[in-house]
Amino acid sequence: MSERVFEGAVTLRQMPLRGMITLKGDLKSAQVKEAAVVATDVAFPKRGTANCSREHGVAWMAPDELLILCPHGEVDKELARMRAALSGVHHLLQDVSDARVIFRLEGSEMRDVLAKVCPVDLRPAAFDVGKFRRTRIAQVPCAFWFRGADWAELIAFRSVQDYVWSVLANAASSDARVGHFS
Repeated sequence: MSERVFEGAVTLRQMPLRGMITLKGDLKSAQVKEAAVVATDVAFPKRGTANCSREHGVAWMAPDELLILCPHGEVDKELARMRAALSGVHHLLQDVSDARVIFRLEGSEMRDVLAKVCPVDLRPAAFDVGKFRRTRIAQVPCAFWFRGADWAELIAFRSVQDYVWSVLANAASSDARVGHFS
């Protein structure tokens, strides 16, 4: 699918496919940490955060789960590297790339748009750059993080991509500005 773009209070983009790998295991294990870092070349995240550099990243999903991000064409290579690093360690690795979609929101009203549709405290003191949160957008599960002061990425299931797009575009429509955070 080609990139979709909506211009309103923020610029909303549906991004091209990105590689996504679920890694479940003991996140205190040195081997699990090493496997995540080997695959992404970014620092291991603290609870409730995501560390990203371009298309690579590691997001803390749960006390025993990480989401590994990489270019879509590198998933098989990264899975092989991670399996080798996790040899002999109880874990689960699963390619979830095709099951999920990423939306990018850019602009100074990003917090306002997300606050309309996600039950999250988005005050800068509570949710700043690098924070990662699993939650919901309207009626469906999602996760998002702030990659910069005025841009965020949101992950949702591909099966509800049109619904999520509509919810975000409606919240970002220029006649729906709130101006609470901006």
